[in-house]
Amino acid sequence: MLTRGPALPTALLLLTVPVLGACSGGSEDDVRAAATGFLDAWSEGDTATAAGATTDPDAATALLEQTAADLPDATLGTELGEVTVEDGIATVGWTATWDLAAAPDWSYQATLRLEEGGDEWQVVAEPALVHPELGEGQHLRLSRALPDRAPLTDAAGAPLFTPTEVVNVGVDPGQVTDLAALAAALSAATGIAAEDIVADVQAAPAGQFVPVITLRRPDFEQIRAQVFDLPGAVFPTSTRLLAPSPRFAEALLGRVGDATAEVIEESQEDGAPRYAAGDQLGLSGLQRAYQEKLAGTAGFTVSVISTDESSGDTGVEIAAVAPEPGAPVQTPLVPALQNAADAAVATQQQPAHLVVVRPGTGEILAVASNEVADATNALAGQFPPGSSMKAITATALLSAGAVTPDAPVACPATTVVDGREFENQDQFDLGTVPFTEAFAQSCNTTFIELGLALPDDALAAAATSYGVGTDWQLPVDIFGGSVPADSTGTTKAANAIGQGQVLMSPAQLALVAAGVAGGTPVAPVEVVGAEPAGQVPAGPGQAVLDALRPMMRQVVLSGTATELGDRGEVHGKTGTAEYGSNTPPDSHGWFMGYQPAGPQGDIAFAVLVEGGQSSSAAVAVTDAFLAGL
Repeated sequence: MLTRGPALPTALLLLTVPVLGACSGGSEDDVRAAATGFLDAWSEGDTATAAGATTDPDAATALLEQTAADLPDATLGTELGEVTVEDGIATVGWTATWDLAAAPDWSYQATLRLEEGGDEWQVVAEPALVHPELGEGQHLRLSRALPDRAPLTDAAGAPLFTPTEVVNVGVDPGQVTDLAALAAALSAATGIAAEDIVADVQAAPAGQFVPVITLRRPDFEQIRAQVFDLPGAVFPTSTRLLAPSPRFAEALLGRVGDATAEVIEESQEDGAPRYAAGDQLGLSGLQRAYQEKLAGTAGFTVSVISTDESSGDTGVEIAAVAPEPGAPVQTPLVPALQNAADAAVATQQQPAHLVVVRPGTGEILAVASNEVADATNALAGQFPPGSSMKAITATALLSAGAVTPDAPVACPATTVVDGREFENQDQFDLGTVPFTEAFAQSCNTTFIELGLALPDDALAAAATSYGVGTDWQLPVDIFGGSVPADSTGTTKAANAIGQGQVLMSPAQLALVAAGVAGGTPVAPVEVVGAEPAGQVPAGPGQAVLDALRPMMRQVVLSGTATELGDRGEVHGKTGTAEYGSNTPPDSHGWFMGYQPAGPQGDIAFAVLVEGGQSSSAAVAVTDAFLAGL
């Protein structure tokens, strides 16, 4: 005899309902529970459980697996709607929201049909359970696309990157007859190491194209005769978004190319990446820093198409979201200056850099590095500035009232500080000369002896008055320089002539020159209309600049840069900066200066030739640059 126990709470009774089905009886709650169980399992990726809750598990498994392949890496969100039950048949309205990979969400209204099967409700295994317009013998086709990339522009608003034909030099492993010989020939033509080519080909899956190098069409034509008939070498073409030349402001602008895993991961928003493999994205420079603004937002189309690929069915579009275009980003670059700078650094065999800045605004007008250089050094490199630092040391001396341009100063061949001998280049000895001449001839001993008499923090204070040492907040890093405030003895002496612990980038030295030229320090500007890169100080004062400018002019008229005497009203300071442990030591060559009212208006600039051995290499680059204007 059965005994009725105490009534169970309603909440506990609900928990006893099976997840994927309910006892027959036709209640809406039973149908809802069955539909919920199916959709929950499907959205969680549990295909086996979801298919098991249908009238035909095998057909449902194939359908759900096909949908997963049609919508790769997408996740499904569901929301149940109205439930109707009549004569053993039920329908459940629901909303599907697919979180598509690197694309906007796709939502639509759909309906599940359920039938009573024995003692439970089962979802009818039919294509319409995925989408109401999906029929037998069909599947979904998702097409995703980014809009055309918005342009990075020059100062006049003209796009700097344009679609450009490129040739993808590579290897078809199936056509190779002698891999070692092929790799050697490709290496000779392209500069890519033969062992790397061999390793890449050997590691590639059968039938896969193995890229070696991508070249602009004119560059490929230069090696065409060397490579075109090599067995196994293939040359598919494509279009890339490229700057006017391979080195055009590369350090600042960066480049666009196939999405890397790093850039895709960097783009994540709420844990989901905005971009996907195959997208053309900014990989460096401003192209990367402004990736989201330039790239816009991807769109998609979803079509229903026959599973029979030979049918010729082109599909019927059932959903679409248009891509949202990005917005242009304007730089202050001036192509005429950039082209002249590129041509000038190309005259050097050693790594060379040239950065041009607009006095008064700090706008970066050109950033050039030659082919053998690490282009990032133009903006972020850290190098001893050598005697170009004397413009700052002179600022410290003039600010302190320690000297005037006409004051007589000693320029002996050598001077000794704490037992260490310092000398002028080739130990020249000027005797006693006006301070302006000691500056123009770059007399190390004068600046060391005068600099040692200054307070220990005077040189750093003078540098700071031009903005040196600022941690600039920029989309592409610029090293703001470093001048210690606590150096003493031989280090203090060396700092005064741009050795010791003093470091500078070409960009920061150009900003110093701009501060002298314009009368007030400037913060660097890489993008027109962007937030200021940092606070700038008031500057060393008008009286100091009025004294310093004629001294910098004298460097060109009678000093160490007379080669520039016919290039207009050029002011500047040369620098030779020793580095390394060789005997005699190697040296970088520097020139920093400005040209007021030149062909391109007021410009300030700095040139560095790494390992140029003397300032004459940097002066030669400057001469070529100004001649190109």
